[in-house]
Amino acid sequence: MEFKDYYQIMGVERNASQDDIKRAYRKLARKYHPDVSKEKDAEVRFKALGEAYEVLKDPEKRAAYDQLGANWKQGQDFRPPPDWGQGFEFHGGSGFSEADASQFSDFFETLFGGGGFGRAQTHAHNINMRGQDTHARVLIDLEDAYHGATRAISLHHTELGPDGRPRVIDRKLNVKIPKGIHQGQHIRLTGQGGAGIGQGQAGDLYLEVEFNPHSIYRVEGRDVYLDLPVAVWEAALGAKVSAPTPTGKVELKIPPGSRAGSKMRLKGKGIPGTSPGDLYVVLQVALPPADTEEAKALYKEMEQKLAFNPRAGLGV
Repeated sequence: MEFKDYYQIMGVERNASQDDIKRAYRKLARKYHPDVSKEKDAEVRFKALGEAYEVLKDPEKRAAYDQLGANWKQGQDFRPPPDWGQGFEFHGGSGFSEADASQFSDFFETLFGGGGFGRAQTHAHNINMRGQDTHARVLIDLEDAYHGATRAISLHHTELGPDGRPRVIDRKLNVKIPKGIHQGQHIRLTGQGGAGIGQGQAGDLYLEVEFNPHSIYRVEGRDVYLDLPVAVWEAALGAKVSAPTPTGKVELKIPPGSRAGSKMRLKGKGIPGTSPGDLYVVLQVALPPADTEEAKALYKEMEQKLAFNPRAGLGV
């Protein structure tokens, strides 16, 4: 079954007022009415327009439809949520005014048909339905995952106002970042999602965690990587050096003959958890600059005394 984007069909934004929707319908109805239109697909367009208007002209039907969210696209394969329709109550009314519900699509019939609107030709109704679960992203520092933190976030969401017109609401929340959280994990805030309809409960808010770029660390899953510069003599002869970690400095023993790109694993020093990640120190050999006569002389002496060809493995 194909999803019907009623807003796209009517050429209006999701936050359009009821007056905007009425004006759009009148304009398009004149354009595509089969009795006057010269468009080849006029009859199909007029039928789709009538269905879209039947839903969007009624604030409560529109609110129920909006609970499906804005991520669905026209023509996508669609299946209604498992709990769709629970809590609907319908009462007798004057029926449909713009079209015969039996001529509407399977999509409409699935959402609003069967003992609700559709062939039963009911109109006035009260809806009690749980609000939509919403999703957002929260950016945290790597150190927050090591120690835990509380972060203030700003959210913008749309809800139906007293006049039946969608409105944008701004709100701020203090979010507790648990120790050990990793990138891509979700924090669930119960009851902080979309507002319920009627007596329905609010949905939940799911925050997807992402890390802010760090100046010295990079993260892969629960593992953390640090590029550690070492002097050429430290790599060649071995040395004890200090290295930073998200939990403080550590002393590392550099093995003699270390090469650039060599990895040193600090087990369990990655992001905390039941199975904590590791911290990998990647050695980067740093050369002192030849910016003085003395430094240049030392490099010349090395060139003369060391039989070293860095390209020997390339056959040149």
